[in-house]
Amino acid sequence: MKANLKRQFATLLFVLLAAGFLPGLMNTAQACPSCKAANETDARRPRAYMYSILFMLAMPATVFTGFGVSFYRLSRQAQQMAEAGGNADTDSADKAGENLTPIVKPDELTGN
Repeated sequence: MKANLKRQFATLLFVLLAAGFLPGLMNTAQACPSCKAANETDARRPRAYMYSILFMLAMPATVFTGFGVSFYRLSRQAQQMAEAGGNADTDSADKAGENLTPIVKPDELTGN
């Protein structure tokens, strides 16, 4: 048991050290050289490029906010309907049950 624990600890320590040192050994990557060259030639392109990135970043937030607001409205609507209806659902279920005939007659249950 202790040998297994020591092996797991050694493996975890190795992974953490490797994850800490490997990024320092790598060179810095340049992002899209052709985009960089194209954006340096025109004064308005960098601003348009920046706006396109902002729109792409804002899209998931907008979609999730829309879903959140929709679910919030649905839950509020269901809550208001439940409050307005009160016990109307249970009353109507009780009234509907009055017209049903039982499958087993009470005499059959007692054996008479």
